[in-house]
Amino acid sequence: MVLYGASGHAKVIIDILERNGVDDLYIIDDNNQINSINDYSVHRNNKEIGDENVIISIGDNSIRKKISENIGNNNFGTAIHPNSVIDKTSNISEGTVVMANVVINSSTSIGKHCILNTNAVIEHDCIIEDFVHISPSATLCGNVTVGEGTHIGAGATVIPNVKIGKWCTIGAASVILNDVPDNAVIYGNPGKIVKYNNK
Repeated sequence: MVLYGASGHAKVIIDILERNGVDDLYIIDDNNQINSINDYSVHRNNKEIGDENVIISIGDNSIRKKISENIGNNNFGTAIHPNSVIDKTSNISEGTVVMANVVINSSTSIGKHCILNTNAVIEHDCIIEDFVHISPSATLCGNVTVGEGTHIGAGATVIPNVKIGKWCTIGAASVILNDVPDNAVIYGNPGKIVKYNNK
């Protein structure tokens, strides 16, 4: 298994992989100040990845997307914590990481290279597009759609049937009651648009 990025996010992924019996890890990062992480050496070179599975272990959604496009490797792995609860009718796509105590309920679709962080709850029939980050303890009620690259902040709540656009930022502890357009930045309870991301 190859981890691309030696960030704090990578430390959590390493723990998940080790709990799943994976301990043969090759970690890449271009930061010359980082030489090791969790007792693993950090390498500078983008070695020939070959048939090995890759997880992009970087928290920034746009950087994960850029790296996934540049790697040109179709063998992306997943990391799913054994203490997560995932309904058998849900689907998790390649490159996605599911942290401890995440709940994914019936008929939910999770896109590529997503982060579902600690204690997040994703209820039935949700659609999470690629490169989304659902932060710790965020709750998506039933039939919520989250567009590509959106970041849902820690402890945020999205009520049922809401559609959130692409590359949005939902502030921590915000409560989302209405649909959200692409690139919107929303904070508060109830959530209000405060500006738009420049994409």
